[in-house]
Amino acid sequence: MAEKKSQSLDEVTIRFAGDSGDGMQLTGTQFTNTTALLGNDLSTLPDYPAEIRAPQGTLFGVSGFQIHFGSKEIHTPGDQCDVLVAMNAAALKVNLGSLVDGGAIIANTDGFNDKNLKLAGYTSNPLKDGSLSKYQVYEVDISKLTALALQDMNLSSKITDRSKNFFALGMMYWMYNRPIDPTADWIKSKFASKPEIMEANLRVLKAGWNYGETTEIFTVP
Repeated sequence: MAEKKSQSLDEVTIRFAGDSGDGMQLTGTQFTNTTALLGNDLSTLPDYPAEIRAPQGTLFGVSGFQIHFGSKEIHTPGDQCDVLVAMNAAALKVNLGSLVDGGAIIANTDGFNDKNLKLAGYTSNPLKDGSLSKYQVYEVDISKLTALALQDMNLSSKITDRSKNFFALGMMYWMYNRPIDPTADWIKSKFASKPEIMEANLRVLKAGWNYGETTEIFTVP
């Protein structure tokens, strides 16, 4: 595999978006804490669901977290984002208007099945119908890759699914040259009394980082 050439950016705005149970606030907070440790200036904007306990996969249940960070002074969370991590179809629909033209969409393809598309009000799959042609779209089956990383642990599907936010976080750490160690330490502390969940989250975090490193779809960190 050819070595990937990195690109240097002065500032970036990322929005993590998914269902209210997808852990987007946690994901954004961990990315924020790690970025602060590196000495970058930053500003954040948590975005909570419009309805408490809204039905899963609906527009009203979308939760988001935006972080604007860089090597210069950052004064706002950013009006628009450069990267949208969309864990399902509803997250894409609610947040697409906030993405700059030419921006990147990292879409969890498992969240774009027929049921999710219908709940989000899509009549066709936006990942397939050409409607996202002005963006850079990266399709990643985050749910499946998370399950593969944990397949020998015999965990419930619920626990496995709840770990997938760490896969997305690992990918973003790779893409923006952030170390995974601070989050790994947090996981070890947070889940010290639940070793199985600790192990699952650590594995998935590393799997996300490794995916960024080895996959051919991300050519430029």
